[in-house]
Amino acid sequence: MSPVEFTVIIPAREGSTRFPGKPLADLLGQPMIQHVHQRALESGAARVLVATDSERIAEVARGFGAEVVMTRADHPSGTDRLAEAVEREAMHDPDIVVNLQGDEPLMPPALIRQVAAMLAQRPDADMATLATPIVDRAEVFNPNVVKVVRARQGRALYFSRAPIPWDRDGFATQGAQNGALAAGYLRHLGIYAYRVSFLRRYPGLSEVELERAESLEQLRALWHGARIYVDVADDLPGPGVDTPEDLAKVAAILRARRVS
Repeated sequence: MSPVEFTVIIPAREGSTRFPGKPLADLLGQPMIQHVHQRALESGAARVLVATDSERIAEVARGFGAEVVMTRADHPSGTDRLAEAVEREAMHDPDIVVNLQGDEPLMPPALIRQVAAMLAQRPDADMATLATPIVDRAEVFNPNVVKVVRARQGRALYFSRAPIPWDRDGFATQGAQNGALAAGYLRHLGIYAYRVSFLRRYPGLSEVELERAESLEQLRALWHGARIYVDVADDLPGPGVDTPEDLAKVAAILRARRVS
């Protein structure tokens, strides 16, 4: 199979509530976004863009050689920022764009390639994403862990913070917190590949009640009929960075890798 051509766009903003200025936080002597940019380059992407509304982020990114596209400051989501970026870059409808979050310095490049290849292999798909099997029972009941249920061919049926599927008989006989965990639970990983044609449509899709209730942006796409395919990830990503404490954990992992 010939290599898939795709673009990685890294949406980056300074105004994180829990961690202001997060993309520029120092991570072993480099801004965190530089580590993310390097993972994108290692994926074999045809282009890697940093999409930001921050002149400070843009200046730093250009300083380490990144290509930058400036976007508006009023985007409600990273997907909306990507939609503006593809318009500014005059991308073509069939093109594939991977959204790599700016707080994922440990994302394996192989997963970036995998999600792009999955979308390329599914001509009927608007989006593709990845998941990994859940083996820790506590994660099933953790609302910060997003679960996904998919159909036989991999199409997403639903994403939820709740335990889905609900093991009716198992939970009834063993109790929800006890016993063996039924097979089939999948944890959603927050990496997406999009067709540019869908990104162009996305800003016109109205927010929906399911999205507000679960606080999951992808439910807007599902509700409006988008076809999202989910593949089981070939590798396990390291932790993302939401807080300064997370950054310290990621730094420790990177130090250990350099030593080994």
